[in-house]
Amino acid sequence: MTTRSDPGSLCARKVDFAYNGSPVLREVTLSVPEGALIALAGPNGSGKTTLLGLLSGLRRPAAGEVTLDGLPLQRRSPRERARTIAVVPQRIDPRLAYTTRQLVVMGRTPHAGFFGQTGPRDAHAVERAMKSADVVSLADRRYSELSSGEQQRVAVAMALAQEAQYLLLDEPAVHLDLQHQHELFELLRELHHERGVAILAVLHDLNLAALYFDRLALLNRGALVADGPSGDVVREPSLLALFRAPLAVVSHPSAGVPQVLLERRQS
Repeated sequence: MTTRSDPGSLCARKVDFAYNGSPVLREVTLSVPEGALIALAGPNGSGKTTLLGLLSGLRRPAAGEVTLDGLPLQRRSPRERARTIAVVPQRIDPRLAYTTRQLVVMGRTPHAGFFGQTGPRDAHAVERAMKSADVVSLADRRYSELSSGEQQRVAVAMALAQEAQYLLLDEPAVHLDLQHQHELFELLRELHHERGVAILAVLHDLNLAALYFDRLALLNRGALVADGPSGDVVREPSLLALFRAPLAVVSHPSAGVPQVLLERRQS
């Protein structure tokens, strides 16, 4: 029997997961409280996307449990989970023939009434999401005709339309140019500060993590090796060594947060 605990949080407790018998996560515990702003980083193959899948309910842990407000996530219906947790995946099938607006409307599915009926509140949420993700100009274009960066922004708009309490993003900036990276991460901070949305984003870029996120968790070989204030984690030499590259840490010229630079080999 599970005891109710951690009210107001999405939490993985000592979760294990394996693919075809090969361990990917081992006894990972990570809590995402209401209103949190967390980046999840680590070397390739460390289990970041898998952990996001467990926290969203798309995967089940082999051991341990994932809870939402202290109760097992899997006890909640898919519809209830979708009303609470929105996910921006790394990739949506690029061949989809739906228009941008049609896809963003699909983000309202968890809130639709009988027979998929929608109302003024749904229409407002769709328009707000499209404006926030800067895809209004793409409304009538087919998803399959968009660039990778445009498709990524549509995926963000779909998640925003859900108006969920938790937003999980898997490498959200990977296809975005600098303008849209800036706009996306400013938007995430706005959602966090003004609407209280809890955000967990998988990132490879430690500089974005330190610049925009309050907390940074690091995975390595399926284990959580750090979880704390972003600046403290980035400044720790033993943690940067996980990335197996020559790195230097400097201060951002205006924000003052640590930034990580690659060092060239001296010829």
